[in-house]
Amino acid sequence: MTRIGIIIGSTRPGRNGEQVAAWVRARAEQHAGDRAAFEVLDLKEFDLPLLDEPLPALVTPGGKPHTVRWAERAGACDAYIVVTPEYNCGAPASLQNAVDYLYREWTRKAVAYVGYGSFGAVLAVQELRAQAGRLQMADIGPQLALSLRDDFVDFTKFEPREQHVQELQQLVDELLAWSAALEPLRAAARASA
Repeated sequence: MTRIGIIIGSTRPGRNGEQVAAWVRARAEQHAGDRAAFEVLDLKEFDLPLLDEPLPALVTPGGKPHTVRWAERAGACDAYIVVTPEYNCGAPASLQNAVDYLYREWTRKAVAYVGYGSFGAVLAVQELRAQAGRLQMADIGPQLALSLRDDFVDFTKFEPREQHVQELQQLVDELLAWSAALEPLRAAARASA
């Protein structure tokens, strides 16, 4: 069974990410059935300080307790759905920080994006897609762009439009297909480790 981590990228008080991630998980589980298991990885729960490992993750895995905990949980996933807002035309610093803590845990895995913001966080997702390539990740094409104006009541209560259900189903199907295609590469990496 494919293990998919749903990463809540914002740690900001009053964030909308929890509502979006809960909806993504419920709808994705319903659609995927026994093809996948979904786990929410809320960055707020990992309490990652501003990157404090002395060496880049590409060189050596981090050894601090918070890094090890984050690496174990994120590394156990076969693919990811990143739920992100857009702050000042980019991804939240908390998300960028969490990505920078790891390297090997991301490689040879598929990633999809669910963005929310004034314009669906398309600029933040574009930034994350560029980074995914450098991390040897396969960022899939379907993206779910949620509008604060059209998918939230008073910008705070999440009530997605019905069209997003089908969009999320397409995203999940594509993510599962890419994750399956990348499994031989992940298996080879595990065998050589």
